[in-house]
Amino acid sequence: MKKFLVGFWYSMPVQLFFLHFRKFQIFLIFWYVLFATINGHFLEKFGANSLFLSPEYFNNVNLLSAAFVGLAIGIFIMSWNITTFILHHREFQFLATTAQPFLKYCINNGILPIIFLVNYFSELIYFDTYRELMSAAEITLLIIGFLGGFSLAIFIAFAYFFGADKTIYSTMSNTIIDANKQYLDNIKNKILATEKYKIRVDWFFTARFALRKPRDVRHYTQDFLDTIFKRHHFAAVIAYFIAFLFLIGIGYTSDARLSQIPAAASITIFFALIIAVVGAFSVFLKNWSLPVIALIYLMFNILYEHDIIDPRTKFFGLDYTNELKDKPIYSKESIIALANDSAIAIDKQKFIARLNAWKARQHDDKPIFYIINTSGGGIRSATFTFRTLQHIDSLMNGKLMSKTMIINGASGGMLGAAYYRALYLKKLNQDTINLQSATYLDDISKDLLNPIFSSFVARDVIAPVQKFMLGNNTYVKDRAYAFEKKLNANTHGLLDRSIDADRVAEETALMPTMFYNAVITRDGRKMILCSQAVRFLMRAPKNSNNIVSQDPDAIDFNSFFIKQNPLNIQVTSALRINATFPYILPNAQLPTNPVIDVMDAGLRDNFGQENTLRFIEVFKNWLQENTSKIVIIQIRDRTIGDWEKPIEQKSLIDLFTKPAFLLQNNWYKLQDYSQNDQLDYFSKNYGDKLVKINFQYIPTNKDAAASLSFHLTAREKKEIVIALKNNINKQATNDLIKIENTPK
Repeated sequence: MKKFLVGFWYSMPVQLFFLHFRKFQIFLIFWYVLFATINGHFLEKFGANSLFLSPEYFNNVNLLSAAFVGLAIGIFIMSWNITTFILHHREFQFLATTAQPFLKYCINNGILPIIFLVNYFSELIYFDTYRELMSAAEITLLIIGFLGGFSLAIFIAFAYFFGADKTIYSTMSNTIIDANKQYLDNIKNKILATEKYKIRVDWFFTARFALRKPRDVRHYTQDFLDTIFKRHHFAAVIAYFIAFLFLIGIGYTSDARLSQIPAAASITIFFALIIAVVGAFSVFLKNWSLPVIALIYLMFNILYEHDIIDPRTKFFGLDYTNELKDKPIYSKESIIALANDSAIAIDKQKFIARLNAWKARQHDDKPIFYIINTSGGGIRSATFTFRTLQHIDSLMNGKLMSKTMIINGASGGMLGAAYYRALYLKKLNQDTINLQSATYLDDISKDLLNPIFSSFVARDVIAPVQKFMLGNNTYVKDRAYAFEKKLNANTHGLLDRSIDADRVAEETALMPTMFYNAVITRDGRKMILCSQAVRFLMRAPKNSNNIVSQDPDAIDFNSFFIKQNPLNIQVTSALRINATFPYILPNAQLPTNPVIDVMDAGLRDNFGQENTLRFIEVFKNWLQENTSKIVIIQIRDRTIGDWEKPIEQKSLIDLFTKPAFLLQNNWYKLQDYSQNDQLDYFSKNYGDKLVKINFQYIPTNKDAAASLSFHLTAREKKEIVIALKNNINKQATNDLIKIENTPK
């Protein structure tokens, strides 16, 4: 028994497995991320596990989508094998004397990949059974697809290295024969040097999975062994270069649907690329790796500081070609000047014309004034918002959009509201459209994440910059471009239009006016975009001479960028900036002096109420004279109060990290607390005339809530659809019906 245990411990697979924990541990980080992701311990609330366990391709989870993930996992494992083979070759020099040394290394390096694959398949079966509601046959096809893609990656890698092995041994055969003869002579004369090894290995697996003792390599010179390994290293570098060229090709063809591979595949290939780069630094630069990396960082930082490179994206449609003197100055003085009293009065009077146009379309002397606020929350919120609008519209016999004056909000919810509004406008000209159709709900719930990650890996990181023209302006094709292109595809091009294209319909109240929002990262001010200037939303109205006037906390986009053709901005760009989730989508820079950038509106107001209350206060007199009631319909992707998700301290790590993440984890709750106070003050002034009705997404299973992501599983889509049937939303429905049936 002791002999067996000793032999097991000193076998190459076991020794190699533990070697990864002793040297170059940085590569284990990537394995940890993959293990944690598929097991739901890493970014689960953002749906990261679903990307790997139910990958989508062409909006379907099928054999082909699984094959792409299998192929990517195979590429990752082979990249890890190649890199560690190069880094650890001196520990296992006997491999140089065997046929196909790289193959044998991979076989003996298989413990970690095998554990991962077993874990992956067990999680895939569970997830797709209970979260994707798939049948056994469908899951079997996914497994077959994964294994097919995985086998293809392994086959291509080994076929390449088999060819490299033949070339190496055909060119070095005479040297090997001479070394073997020298070995026989040395044995006769008993002059072999004492055998030395850094890692003791008693057994290793051959290519046929048979156990064999390592070969004695004392008769080979160190130069000879190094030469063989270097030839293999060169073959590995060629393989990396071919893979790099392949990714560049993918980058150039990213506009094609065929190239928009599943997000999980893009992420995994990106990991494989990083492993290759880190390995190259370690091999070629050795102890100089960190200083060189620091030097490269400093170089790129200097280029960024001097505006030579800029990873930020742009508003598609906005003019960035102006000379410096024509760019607006972002300063306290210029912002205060923009929000002067006369300018506010002009914008206010112009908007009153819209209000009068809206009232003229109503059938009552004092109609109910509806405002829709929708929250952020990725595709989860977009889908719930769209379904809720369908539900409310059915209660109003298809008149919701004509009765609503303002749509306002953040992030994903605005995607759903914008698509519903666009369909309504099309219906006015094409009566065959059924706004209650489940087809349109399916459109807005389709995946947006795959093209983002595919573009990030293939375009943002790998391929040279590609550009496109929109009007007379040139923009870069990046993951922001990929997002907008996919959103247009999902919504059948209805959002592929400029803000100016909606201006007349909004001015005549043919459809609700929409406020698009973003947050300026420089100081937290809000950027508000509308089809007309809205400087009246830049600061709170002056109601008393006893209160010191505050600086504007918002910027009117139209008036600030008046020389940059602001209304030429694409609707999809306005929605994208409204939904710029950190890291997933790039911040958008603006042509100001100094340059500023903006990101997700939810950072400032995730529920849209801030603009709404300021709007009500600005137009208080008109609303009191012309409406019977103001109804704020708030559509939320999370419950009010959110008692079900407290921050719990479960480990020592939580004890140390809790203070750092306290604000982040409670951010939306803090917004709720503040906005509830604001609404309370308003209700005291308006009484029964101001009503707020909340529709809330509450999952039936608290442990299986839809993820905050641009991707939803089949079960998550069903959960969102049936969320309107919970008691809270039934009560909200009854409250709305009661208001509608109340005599005006």
